Amino acid sequence: MMELRQLRYLVALADEGHFTRAAARERVAQPALSQQIRKLEDELGVALFDRTTRRVAPTEAGTLLIARARRILAEVDDAGAELRQLTGLVAGRVTIGLTQTPGPFDLPRLLAAFHADFPLVELAVREDLSTVLAEQLRADTLDLAFVSLAQQEQSRGLVLHPLAREPLVVVLPSAHRLAHRRQLTIGELREEEFVGFSEGATIRDAVRRSALAAGFEPRIAFETREVARARAFVAEGLGVAVLPRSDATAPGPPVRIAALREPSLVHGISLAWREGKRHSPAARALHEQAQRRARLRH
Repeated sequence: MMELRQLRYLVALADEGHFTRAAARERVAQPALSQQIRKLEDELGVALFDRTTRRVAPTEAGTLLIARARRILAEVDDAGAELRQLTGLVAGRVTIGLTQTPGPFDLPRLLAAFHADFPLVELAVREDLSTVLAEQLRADTLDLAFVSLAQQEQSRGLVLHPLAREPLVVVLPSAHRLAHRRQLTIGELREEEFVGFSEGATIRDAVRRSALAAGFEPRIAFETREVARARAFVAEGLGVAVLPRSDATAPGPPVRIAALREPSLVHGISLAWREGKRHSPAARALHEQAQRRARLRH
């Protein structure tokens, strides 16, 4: 019969890809963790991991069981959290995803306020592209995520609660030939080199679709995942960029900003979670606090 500790060891090994790191994470001796994984494999009659000298990777059977184990462990953790809530104590752990272009939504302020209200809740934040975070939500490796997902297929299997919206603007070097303009069309950027976000980023995809509709493929001269670095590249004359207005106008190296017209592009931030997911009391409390802060902004 499978034991909860075996499922926890299974998930830890899948996440860490290494017996020693997984054992350290679970605070057990490495031989003990290895023994429990082997015992589980023997009971099931199937290999759960392919073992090499460098890395441990799940087999097809292992991948199926790991996905189920994540949901079982989440249910167990949620049940414990709900029992603690009966005594007025909200505790537990919430794993949060954050897009690298959060725009106008101030997550640090939200988390600081949440921590002040619920000091017993452990918070873990992972930054990545919204499309990557969406996959992690579907795999239950995240509880909640603050994402920017513009296309319907990207949000498959997820619930999205809009929190904030703002326009995307063109950011230009101060000495650029178009620096005097207050607004620009995407077509007027046809000959420009762009500072763009990584492949798969929501803003990059939106700019590319708009450019293709105007008859050209945008030339990405420099690529980054960080908004501040994108703006710094523009300030140094390495290209133009399309950024959320709040990031374009934040303190930093001098740049010129023009509104984007024909088409206007909007950057939206939503709180997302997997459809059908049963939230722990801690995750629900964070969700409610995020909604309240979003309402206060409007």
